[in-house]
Amino acid sequence: MRHTTRIKVRGYHLDLYAHVNNARYLEFLEEARWAYFEDRADLAWFLNSGLALIVVNINIDYRSAATMGDELVLETTVKSLSKRSAVMHQTVRQARDGVLVAEADVSFVIYDAKLNKAVRLEGELLTLLETLHRNDSDENA
Repeated sequence: MRHTTRIKVRGYHLDLYAHVNNARYLEFLEEARWAYFEDRADLAWFLNSGLALIVVNINIDYRSAATMGDELVLETTVKSLSKRSAVMHQTVRQARDGVLVAEADVSFVIYDAKLNKAVRLEGELLTLLETLHRNDSDENA
């Protein structure tokens, strides 16, 4: 089952043109990533591990406008893994008709707060992300 997060567009999400401001999509995407890890991973373990997933790049393609009252469905998957980073793919669609509003690839590194630097993706975190990636890939097959 794909991981989805629903967000209702509120007035404070809008810009002067009465559609969702581009910067708000960053918040929507972050909310969906948090929900993804809350639902699919041991978030308590991760938060206590001293590790953090630090976003280093976001590429967003805006496809259509979302406006006041729209309900958006965000899908989040682990797209790819490497030795030092990973990429999550996220889509934002209109709940009413599935129209693609935006899609993004979010790249992150693993940061160790104790060492104060980015570290290799290994151990329990690697196992977790590999499992999530495999499960997400199986759903897309």
